[in-house]
Amino acid sequence: MIVFREIILLLFALSALLIAVQCKKELSLSERVQQLSDAGTKKPVLRFNGDKFRQYVKGTPRNYSTIVMFTALAPSRQCGICRHAHDEFQLVANSWRYSQGYSNRLFFALVDFDEGPDVFQALRLNSAPVFMHFPAKGKPKKVDTLDIQRVGFAAENIARWVAERTDIQIRVFRPPNYSGLLALIVLLALVVGLLYLRKNNLDFLYNKTIWALGALAFTFAMTSGQMWNHIRGPPFLQKTQQGNIAYIHGSSQAQFIVETYIVALLNAAVVLGMILMTEAASKRDDVRKRRIYAIIGLGLVAFFFSLSLSIFRSKAHGYPYR
Repeated sequence: MIVFREIILLLFALSALLIAVQCKKELSLSERVQQLSDAGTKKPVLRFNGDKFRQYVKGTPRNYSTIVMFTALAPSRQCGICRHAHDEFQLVANSWRYSQGYSNRLFFALVDFDEGPDVFQALRLNSAPVFMHFPAKGKPKKVDTLDIQRVGFAAENIARWVAERTDIQIRVFRPPNYSGLLALIVLLALVVGLLYLRKNNLDFLYNKTIWALGALAFTFAMTSGQMWNHIRGPPFLQKTQQGNIAYIHGSSQAQFIVETYIVALLNAAVVLGMILMTEAASKRDDVRKRRIYAIIGLGLVAFFFSLSLSIFRSKAHGYPYR
C-alpha cells in the first residue's frame, strides 16, 4: 500500500514538472513578436517546423498577421512548380522587408512538407504549393487561401492578395533582368549583320514564305494564350490530388503554361493539314503525290482538330458538341 502511494505521488510530481516545462515554453506576445522581428531582419521568409508553426502562427494572443507558404522543395518530392512559386514568394517578402512601411504587423513564413508533415495533416493539405493568411484575430477563412488556380502565384498577384486580406500595401521590386535586353541586342546585331552580308542581294526580304511563317508563329503564340500567361503568371503545370501531373487546367477561366504550348502545337498541326490540302488542290504535278498530300492533310486536320475540341470540352463543361 505504501509503495502504491509513493508511485501515485511520483506520477503527480512528474505531471507537475511536465506542466511547468510546458508553461515555460509558452512565450508571451512581446517575446514572440521580438523573436519574429529579430529573425525577420536576417531572413524575410521564416522557416517553420511543426512546433514553431504552432508557437508563432497559431499561438495566442496575436497582434500580427502571418502569410505562410506550404510547399515541398525537396528534389525527391518532384514538385515542378514549388521552386518557381518559392522564388515569387521570396520576392514579395523581400519587397516587404525593405519597404518604408515595414513593421511587425506582418510576417512571411514557409513550412516544408518534410519539416512539418503534422501541419499539413492538421490543415488537411494534400497538394503544394499553398499560400494561406493567418489573421491576427480569429481563424483563417476560405478567402484567406490564395486561389492560385485562378490568379496564379506571380509576386504581384500575391502582393495584391495580401493587401486584400491585411490592408497592407506591398510594392513588389523585381531585380533588374537584363536577359531580355541582351537577347534583343543580339537579335538586332544578327539582323544588321545579315543585312550587311546580303546587302547586294535582298531578295529574301520579299520571300512570301518567310513572312507567312513569321505571321503564323505570331498567331500561334497569341491564340494559344501566351499574353494571358504574361499577365497572370500561371504555374507551368500542377500535381493533382491523386499525385498525377495535370497538363490541362480543368476550368475555362485558367490555364497552365505547358497547356499553351500544347494548344499552339495542335493549331500548327491543323494549319499544316490545311496547307497540304491546299497544295494538293492547286498543284498540277503528279496525281499520286497530290492524292497523298490530300490524304495526309485531311488526316492531320481531322485528328488534331478533334483533339483540340476534346480539350475544349474538358474545360468548357456542358459543351454539347463532339
